[in-house]
Amino acid sequence: MPEMTTGQAIKSAISLCLDNYEEAFLAGEDIGIYGGAFGVTDGLLEKYGEDRIKDTPISEDAIAGLGVGAAITGARPIVEMQFSDFIANAMDPIVNQAAKLHFMYGGTIDVPIVVRGASGGGTGAAAQHSQSLESWFCHVPGLKVVTPSGPQNAYDLLLASFVDRNPIIFMEHKLIYKIKEDVQLNTIPKTSELLGKGNIVREGSDITVVSYSNMVNTAKEAISDKKLEKYSVELIDLLTLSPLDVDLIISSVEKTGKLLVCQEAVGDSSVGTTVISKVVSSDAFTKLNTQPRLLSGLHSPMPSAKHLENKVIPQKEDIINSIIKMVENG
Repeated sequence: MPEMTTGQAIKSAISLCLDNYEEAFLAGEDIGIYGGAFGVTDGLLEKYGEDRIKDTPISEDAIAGLGVGAAITGARPIVEMQFSDFIANAMDPIVNQAAKLHFMYGGTIDVPIVVRGASGGGTGAAAQHSQSLESWFCHVPGLKVVTPSGPQNAYDLLLASFVDRNPIIFMEHKLIYKIKEDVQLNTIPKTSELLGKGNIVREGSDITVVSYSNMVNTAKEAISDKKLEKYSVELIDLLTLSPLDVDLIISSVEKTGKLLVCQEAVGDSSVGTTVISKVVSSDAFTKLNTQPRLLSGLHSPMPSAKHLENKVIPQKEDIINSIIKMVENG
């Protein structure tokens, strides 16, 4: 298995799709000659040519509209939003068209498009380039929302998203691009059954920690710290936010009796509030021995200064302190 960064793993998955599907193509700002803002598509223009690697004008509305139109006429587009914040400029083709057309045309039309977007903070990119907007799309029936946390699951989830017949929002946190690990270069799957399934990163019995995207990596660091060595922490990586693997979460909470949800996004109307709602409205509620807690980003635009950014985004120590408080007071 080759060692790859997440960015390289995503590029390998994209290349596999392009190699096996003539109707597949990429479109986005600076994805060709420049190789993408984060280098993910570097070299693809030289390999596949301008017909399949399309540098677009600076118009997210046009990029998404191009992708939706191509998808409903038989193509398999993967479009890139340079920063996921800019999806705000493309909400109509994604939310009012891509998510709705299969339903509105009685199942006679599919919209197999993957919309990739670099998300999250931690890079000093400030308020307009650091948001975590995944909850927007979880709220829209007809869209699937995918949030990888590292090279292997990014590779596998991109392939699963590509073969799915639904529009996919594929959120790639900026801080995962350089994470390295050995990657099993699996072939393109026949189905997208991987979507909607979470993963138990580490098994435990004292508390369930649920997270997704880069916050999973922060949580892994936290639960490996010597301050938590006497606690048995179960860590779940959601991977897919819509559909959500509710059964996995409930099964874990029934075992541990405690639930901590960690996310970078702000807490109001978020993935974390949905997870807690699903648990407390299930039979797992009777197994809880302390109230669930959501550790989330502050309700604030993202500052650019590093010390302020670290105050807005939950850090390793915040997770450690939350776990200790919940386990010892529970």
